[in-house]
Amino acid sequence: MYLKELKDCNVLVTPTSFAKYNRNLAADFEKIVGNVQYNNTGKPLKEDDLIPIIGNFDAMIAGLDEITAKVINNAKNLKIIARYGAGVDRVDLAAAKESGIYVTNTPGANSVSVAELAIGLTFAAMRNIVAGSNQTKSGGWPRLSGMSLCNKIFGIIGLGSIGKEVAIRLSSFKVKVLAFDIYFDKDFASRYGVEYADLDTLLRLSDIVSLHIPVFPDTKLMINSTNLQKMKKGTILINTSRGELVDEEALYDSLVSGHLKAAALDAFIQEPPLPGNKLLSLDQVIATPHIGAATDNASDEMTRTSIMDCIAVLKGQNPKYPVVGPKV
Repeated sequence: MYLKELKDCNVLVTPTSFAKYNRNLAADFEKIVGNVQYNNTGKPLKEDDLIPIIGNFDAMIAGLDEITAKVINNAKNLKIIARYGAGVDRVDLAAAKESGIYVTNTPGANSVSVAELAIGLTFAAMRNIVAGSNQTKSGGWPRLSGMSLCNKIFGIIGLGSIGKEVAIRLSSFKVKVLAFDIYFDKDFASRYGVEYADLDTLLRLSDIVSLHIPVFPDTKLMINSTNLQKMKKGTILINTSRGELVDEEALYDSLVSGHLKAAALDAFIQEPPLPGNKLLSLDQVIATPHIGAATDNASDEMTRTSIMDCIAVLKGQNPKYPVVGPKV
């Protein structure tokens, strides 16, 4: 039971899009808790940013911050890390659990927004939309040819909430959808015409491969030179999940050699990517700044859900979406 009065609580909020489209959500939250401090840096906080300040807070609504064991060990008053989003790979879950700190997330809140971006990036890559726009604005009138999605094979790696939203949207197109997931939802697949494929088969057959899985030890750098070679020549890779899923050096080599046709990346291992990242030099790479969840609908839902679980734990109640914690 957490007995401190909510008016005496201090909460750190780091996501820059928190309540961006609905300020009333933040205003209501500020009326309930005593002090809400926001991240004004415009970027996720690193370990060195958090260690000196984290001890001041009873709760944290966290973006893509670097919440390591060292950070958690300095969080003497912290009761909850409410992740603003689905992924929890940047939180040391073992350290949080050992310290009795809840880690929650907002499953499904950004699924539609990320799925929409994945579909948009697919069309952008297949139809050379970015190159065509840039060249036309520069005075050119290029005769660019592209690929049609019709009659292609679209491979979804990870049929969770986001992968399912991608599949639902693809059902409107004349495209064959393959999906790989350890926990394959047969009922959903049957409803939307999705076929199960093991990973090797999906990589071998797909014209487009879209990543929708979290980063675990067995998925980190899963798109490596070996798996890239399994893809057929001319494949397009879409990554709106995590940069750590992709071996960027191997992807660069595959694109330069012409084995892969293009890649559309909303996530990188280093964010923002360093200026020397070779992928940024390639015309066949579309790069966006991790904007999958950056929509009005996703922001409102992630804000609402993270606030709900934060307040619940500060009141001594169980959160709705726990990942780890003293009662999980």
